[in-house]
Order: sequence, then structure tokens, then C-alpha cells
Amino acid sequence: MSSLNLVSGSTTCPIPFLSHATTTNTSVMFPTTNHIIFSTKPPFSSAFSVSALVTTANQEAIVIDKPTTTTFDFTTYMFRKADVVNKALDAAIPMKEPQKIHEAMRYSLLAGGKRVRPLLCIAACELVGGDEETALAAACAVEMIHTMSLIHDDLPCMDNDDLRRGKPTNHKAFGEDVAILAGDALLAFAFEHIAMSSKGVSPARIVRAIAELAKSVGSEGLVAGQIVDTHSEGLSDVGLERLEYIHVHKTAVLLEAAVVLGGLMGGGNDDQVEKLRLFARSIGLLFQVVDDILDVTKSSEQLGKTAGKDLVADKVTYPKLLGIEKSKEFAHKLNKDALQYLSGFDEEKAAPLVALANFIAYRQN
Repeated sequence: MSSLNLVSGSTTCPIPFLSHATTTNTSVMFPTTNHIIFSTKPPFSSAFSVSALVTTANQEAIVIDKPTTTTFDFTTYMFRKADVVNKALDAAIPMKEPQKIHEAMRYSLLAGGKRVRPLLCIAACELVGGDEETALAAACAVEMIHTMSLIHDDLPCMDNDDLRRGKPTNHKAFGEDVAILAGDALLAFAFEHIAMSSKGVSPARIVRAIAELAKSVGSEGLVAGQIVDTHSEGLSDVGLERLEYIHVHKTAVLLEAAVVLGGLMGGGNDDQVEKLRLFARSIGLLFQVVDDILDVTKSSEQLGKTAGKDLVADKVTYPKLLGIEKSKEFAHKLNKDALQYLSGFDEEKAAPLVALANFIAYRQN
């Protein structure tokens, strides 16, 4: 069994976000041999690259290739796993009475998206010896909670956003009252789904997973980040420490929970789960740093949500405090740190998590 050594081969250049790339099937070469391919169709995989992609409601994709020593078709992996997750989400919440609330839940849950969190959960489970089916209920639960957070975050009393995943936000489509209740219902059902639908997992591990997920979304997790973020708008004395607190709690904790749940459901030991936690903590913060950068460098059409809203709301962000270039350098450091925590794991089994980390770092929306 080979082990993964990611430190010696890492690049030292900042992440090359491409604000000028405009056409599909375009390759841009960098001195470090990194290249990014923008495509609306799944590309052919190569024997020397890992590909990451974004699934959307109409099954288009943006593909990002990073050289690696592992022969692994990540494009096929990503499409297949995303399809499994989408079908599982569809089956988990069918249309039934009361139809209005279930329609609203399905509207946001099945609106497409990158499915990064459920894919991280499944990949972590497989890394420690579990399989897709073992992680699927937990993966779907995390995505339900993520969708709840988006519905509530878009409300007029919060971020007041009109666009999400290229569609009108839930409250624009169904009204504020229904949107709030749809989010509440997704949150509650997420825990029911783990408890009732997990397969091949011991009750003790299911209880640990439920506790981990509950903590990630509560008053010391996502809610903590949201409340501090809301009450930091317009303040002139918000520093890096407070900003990191907001991002770690508002965004990173749920990504961390997704990976940790995968490790737990897959039967990982305490040491393996802790390494996965540290990996996820780094990519969780990385996800939000990249989000901050994209918010000021991309259009609403490119993002599928309202661009520049943090600037309008006078929110503190990494580009605002550090500038664009320093923010890119920080994102590169977080990606490098994350990959170090996968050292020692089986190389082939770790390949999906490596590719997902690189996707998070190099994504364009």
C-alpha cells in the first residue's frame, strides 16, 4: 500500500484565479504547469491528471485539471457521485402533502450546485474503508442543512438576496413565510434521515455523527458565524481574527462536519478522524477565502448568485483586509496545509479528497 506524500511536490505560486477566461475549451498554462480547462461537457480524462468539475441543474461542468502522480479519473468519479447524491436527495424528499412546503424544500435542494459537501463525506468514508452506501444518508443530511443555510441566508432580514444557483431565491419564489418553514423542515429532516436511513453503521457511530452535525450548525457553529457576521456589517475595526472566526464558523464547520461524518460512518479510528478534521478545517476556510475573492472578481452570471453583495453590505472580507493578491496567497497556503494532513493515507483512496481540495482552491464559481 503506497502512502501519499504531498509536501515535496507542492507548488509555491499563488492560486491563479482567471478573471479573463471567457471561452469554453480554453487551456491556460502557468509556469508551474498548472492548467485550467473551462468546458461545458465532461472531458476525456488523462492518465496523469486529476479533474474536478461543477455540476449544475442542466448538467454543465467547469473542469479543472491539476497534475498529480495518481492515475485517477476524477471527472467520471465526480459525475457518478453527484448523480448518486442527486437521486438520493430526490428520493428522500418526494412530493407529498402539504405540497407547498415539500415543493419549496425540493425547489432549493434540487436546484443543482456543486455538491461539494456530500462528495467530501463520501470520499472521506471511502478513504477509511467504508463505501458509498454507508455514507449516503449522512452526505444527504449535510446537503439538506447546507441548503437550509442558503435559504435562510438569502432572506431579506439576513443577506436579502434575489438569486441563488442561477434561480430566484426561495423566498422570491414562495414568499418569506414558506422559505423560513422550508429551511426549518430541511434542518429537522436532516437528523431524521441520518437516524433512519443510515445503512451498515453501528448505533454508536450514528449517535456520534448526529452530535457532530448538530454542533456544527448550532450556537457554537454555523449560527455563531452568522450572528457575528451580521453584527459586523459596517464596523471599521473588524480585524483578521474576527474575520477568521466568522468564516470558520459560518462556512468551514459544515465542510468539517461533512468530512468527519464520512470518517465516522466509514469506521475510521480516532487518529484517522482527527487527521480528516484538520484537513477539512483548512479546506473549509479555503472555501470561504476563495468565495470572498470570487465575489469581487466575477459577475452574477458567472457565479449564479449576486456578485459584489459583500461590498454593498459593507462586510469585512479577506480582499478588503488583505487585498486580492495576499488573499490568493493565503488561499494557496490553506490548500497546501490541507493536503499535508492526507500524508500517510493510501494514495489511491486519498485521490478524490486531493482533487476536491484542488477544486475548492481553483474553482471559478
